[in-house]
Amino acid sequence: MTDYIIVLTTFPSKEEAEKLSEKLLKARLVACANISSQMESIFRWNGQMEKENEVLVIMKTRKKLFKELSGWILTHHPYDVPEILALPVLMGSDEYLNWIKEETGEW
Repeated sequence: MTDYIIVLTTFPSKEEAEKLSEKLLKARLVACANISSQMESIFRWNGQMEKENEVLVIMKTRKKLFKELSGWILTHHPYDVPEILALPVLMGSDEYLNWIKEETGEW
């Protein structure tokens, strides 16, 4: 199952999250992008504690696409250092995993 990953990133607005998610879907780098409601993030940045409202994007894709996917995120993301984390999929239904494979360009 480690051929599949979940990639997480955050955006300052739903509109920006939707815009990049649509680009990634059109490029077939992700099969699905879930965009969460706004959440509050608390973090350290440049030595200061910060609080920001953000939206979380959860993307389903394949491990072999991570490098290209992360490149797209880095190029089009409004943050200087965007969150780009990949988590392995340990298990999933054959039907759903086959759908991810088909939607990310492998038939």
